[in-house]
Amino acid sequence: MSIFNTGINPFKKANVVPVFLTITNDYAKYAAGAISSLMKHSNPKRYYRVIVMYDRLSIPNRWRLRNMVTRNCAIEFHKMKYNLYMQIIVRYCATKTGSADFFSSAVYYYRSFIARLFLQYEKAIYIDSDTILMDDIGKLFDIDLGDKVIAARVDPKVAMVPEFVRYVEKALDVPAKEYVNSGVLLMDLKKLRKLHYITKMTDLIKEYNADLVAPDQDYLNVILKGQIMHLDKSWNLQPEGEDPKGAKLLHFNLSKKPWYHEDVNCGELFWKAVKGTGFYGDLMREKERYTAKDEEEAALKIKALVEKADKLSKIKKPLL
Repeated sequence: MSIFNTGINPFKKANVVPVFLTITNDYAKYAAGAISSLMKHSNPKRYYRVIVMYDRLSIPNRWRLRNMVTRNCAIEFHKMKYNLYMQIIVRYCATKTGSADFFSSAVYYYRSFIARLFLQYEKAIYIDSDTILMDDIGKLFDIDLGDKVIAARVDPKVAMVPEFVRYVEKALDVPAKEYVNSGVLLMDLKKLRKLHYITKMTDLIKEYNADLVAPDQDYLNVILKGQIMHLDKSWNLQPEGEDPKGAKLLHFNLSKKPWYHEDVNCGELFWKAVKGTGFYGDLMREKERYTAKDEEEAALKIKALVEKADKLSKIKKPLL
């Protein structure tokens, strides 16, 4: 076991809540807020294990994340290996280089490997690095999935943009009212293994090589159509355009990030979460470096994403 891994052994402790994040070196400082807030709101009578799946993560960043552990919250680092499935995904991502290709990095697909790589767990949570916990994540873990495979929130950004609604329904053949955001997932890993989820996804990639708007999220919705429980919005509340009252988890989705902008709804909660983590100074410097040109480029990317969705929504049959 790596010297960076700390805390409890999940094989010896009952009642462990495994929480996964997938990051690159650049995202370590954002993940610090998610991990810090998770630990702050943990139940002292339970055990939590944060598993960070990564490709490149510097030793200093691993040390800083490692130093955040508490008595009942451990951390584990898992370096992703380029097996056959990963090679298919990397080749696919390499073809997505347009201005509207927000999600062209293989790191977005790491969450798809959780069930296959971590056989010791039957159930797990995945959260994006741009999230902040406002309540005990163990409460999310305790939700009974029944006969469903995963639980996720219906994506609020889709309903706000007509082009996205048409894209989801026409290009993916998924009702917009059922299309979920993949930034927060409660997963039945036993069911995902039984479904051979990662094999199905890479088979679709090989067969169609489809040009999608949000590929990893789109594949999730298509493959698990009809098998997804819809979470209450409080577990994936996106402050931009939504009332944060009653939020259990805040998700700073898409472009409105508190480490870039002053006027982000609930942004002060992010800064409170990262203070004292060892990443605060890095984030402040990143905010100072963010320019009007950066903001213009981000707006152009969102515009290109909407235009791409509009174009794909006009095809005659679904992409997959």
